[in-house]
Amino acid sequence: MIASEKRDAIADLMAEYAYRIDRDKLEDWVNLFTEDCLYKVVPRENVAQGLPGVLLICLNRNMVHDRVTSLRVANEYNIHVDRHVIGAPRLTAQADGSVRAESNYALFQTNQEGESWLFSVGCYEDVIVFQGGKALFKERVVIVDTYAIPNLLATPI
Repeated sequence: MIASEKRDAIADLMAEYAYRIDRDKLEDWVNLFTEDCLYKVVPRENVAQGLPGVLLICLNRNMVHDRVTSLRVANEYNIHVDRHVIGAPRLTAQADGSVRAESNYALFQTNQEGESWLFSVGCYEDVIVFQGGKALFKERVVIVDTYAIPNLLATPI
């Protein structure tokens, strides 16, 4: 059983994750992860077949921060607005006090001309820990339903 305080903290973490990406607060988004986090985006086909290939991997918070820095400074990509829709997470308590969470997502993007489209759907598989009473992602594995990303994978999913 997971205490209601932890459930509330996880719900807040999930909402804050979407808010910070969708409002282009990526420098603040980085702070939702532990120092030794894992953030990766992997196609469902690879997960199903046990293949190691990923679309993106960051092995700690510094790498997540570098990803944001490269997005701001070096990358050229289609300017757009993201909009996440995240389903209620399925939570499982772990013996070490962490919580595993699984939730579905849909990510829409809107370009500068006002055209919106479904960019990605899939699920998040998370390991969430609590530090100083605050929920943080120790692991966030984004499993996209298809390898076919319609545009450059620039902003986080």
